[in-house]
Amino acid sequence: MRTIAVVANPNKPRALDVQSALARRLESSGLNVYSEKIAINRGWPESVRSHLAQAELVCVLGGDGTLLGVARELVGRNVPLLGINMGRLGFLTEAEPADLDDIVHRLVHRDYDLENRLMLEANVSRDGKEFERMVALNEVGVAKAAFGHMVTVDTYVDGVFLDSYSGDGVIISTPTGSTGYSLSCGGPIVCPHLSVILITPICPHTLSTRPCVVDDTQHIHLVAHAAHEDLVMTVDGQVSVRLQPGDAVDIRRSPADAVLVKWRDREFFSVLRTKLHGGEGNR
Repeated sequence: MRTIAVVANPNKPRALDVQSALARRLESSGLNVYSEKIAINRGWPESVRSHLAQAELVCVLGGDGTLLGVARELVGRNVPLLGINMGRLGFLTEAEPADLDDIVHRLVHRDYDLENRLMLEANVSRDGKEFERMVALNEVGVAKAAFGHMVTVDTYVDGVFLDSYSGDGVIISTPTGSTGYSLSCGGPIVCPHLSVILITPICPHTLSTRPCVVDDTQHIHLVAHAAHEDLVMTVDGQVSVRLQPGDAVDIRRSPADAVLVKWRDREFFSVLRTKLHGGEGNR
């Protein structure tokens, strides 16, 4: 029997009500349902990961942040994720709670496509010894933590020096994350199916500093320098690690991708116009 998992972020208004309504509709359509409330960024029991990994796909009720958190928790499990927007922008989510009947119809008839999205793996080391490893679907940032400070990040690509970015920090982004923090810092919008990695400085103090796009097979090495110890590495804007001056962050493509459920009639550039411009310029 086909099993669909439905997970909900209880901190999102109405998420639990929508979870119950969706589960009832799926069960009425002959599907088995596994439901779970999830805590973002608190770590999940292995039993929850195992149950979700056995499902045909996982419906994620929350905003973009919820979907990012679920993708990190299930990295390597190869289970497709369908985002149902209970937040505001919902750029990564594919459906709205008002469309439950349509969602159920598409899932029952498998009327959807699956997209692999590259993820990043970040290894943090101090004095040559690794002490933290994380994955990201959107981006990894190395930055100052306080408003009044500055950080310099020496950046290398495949062992070749690229630049020293002095300012608020550097974002290393996936194509999926190109419409997130990187975009607000002047980075380019990248089609999500491309196999590239973005390097975007945050508020650089040199006007000639520009973002850079490299191949997803390349290795990025960052070393943070500052006259203070108010440094941090953040992953998807949700989890962070405190850094000390001289700490190194090595970033490369993760061996595991995220898998997203995408509607066949929902095209990337149409979503881009709708989400970023309120639908202006539709043809």
